[in-house]
Amino acid sequence: MGDMTGIGPEVVLKALAVEAPRSETRYLLIGDANHTRSLNSKLGLNLSLQIYEAKNETGRILVCNPLPESLPADLPQGSRPVAHAAIAWLREGAERCLRHELDALVTAPVNKEVIVRAGHAFIGQTEFLSELAGTERTAMMLLGHDERDRWLRVALATTHVPLKLVSEQLTRAKIELAIDLAAQACQDLGLPRARIAVCGLNPHAGEGGKMGTEEQTTIGPAVLAAQSRNLDVIGPLSADALFYYALKGDYDAVVAMYHDQGLVPLKMIGFETGVNWTLGLPFIRTSPDHGTAYDIAGQGKANPSSMLAAIRLAKQLAKKGG
Repeated sequence: MGDMTGIGPEVVLKALAVEAPRSETRYLLIGDANHTRSLNSKLGLNLSLQIYEAKNETGRILVCNPLPESLPADLPQGSRPVAHAAIAWLREGAERCLRHELDALVTAPVNKEVIVRAGHAFIGQTEFLSELAGTERTAMMLLGHDERDRWLRVALATTHVPLKLVSEQLTRAKIELAIDLAAQACQDLGLPRARIAVCGLNPHAGEGGKMGTEEQTTIGPAVLAAQSRNLDVIGPLSADALFYYALKGDYDAVVAMYHDQGLVPLKMIGFETGVNWTLGLPFIRTSPDHGTAYDIAGQGKANPSSMLAAIRLAKQLAKKGG
């Protein structure tokens, strides 16, 4: 359920109010039961929530809190108990997936600054889950569509890295991994092809080395290596034009070199439909592509579209055995 004082719990419940009647899927909400029930009533959703007590529970929407006590109802935003709870709930969901008790994990937004301030070594949920699962072969993919149902699917070679450190942390291995996982993601989605375009790092993809050499020393070799494995991949291409052609449908996925290079165009066209999908984990994990939105939390006006899309993608992948 993410940060209890953000919009996470609200968009979770609103999304379930839409999605739960569509199938017999069962949902386990890992969070604070008292808060969840109170919010359900306040929003007038009338979801049938049951406390999870044993594996043989038969309810459709169950609530589980691994913490020994419920959190106070009036905790301020950004408080330490909220951060500790968010981490505990995230860990619980992942561990249940690793034990094969759940088919997929959908995570609500957390506030990284709040979690770090509370004393946790935390870079992001993607990195936290990768470490918990004991794998470094993961990548973040964001995918969404515009009002004309044109899709962008963007895998990141680096994630939460300061811009000034991107060049030194960008490696051929990371780019190859992002290409490999993006191609596999296209297959998992059931797409008829997996044509991958790879961004350059520098303006105009370095202009043949006149404006940076990463395209020649790192990105180009990674693309050639992927091509040698018979992957349908092209690059490095100038990012300023690449996303235009990707949105037209010329490419099925894009590999971006850093966070904002890939996420700015994605959120521009699909902010309300965007989904964060962690590729390479031993279990399915999706999340909405927005944050805690403290400025509107508790007001009942949060848009659940991204959370709904995250739930639906998780269900789609689970049905395919992803």
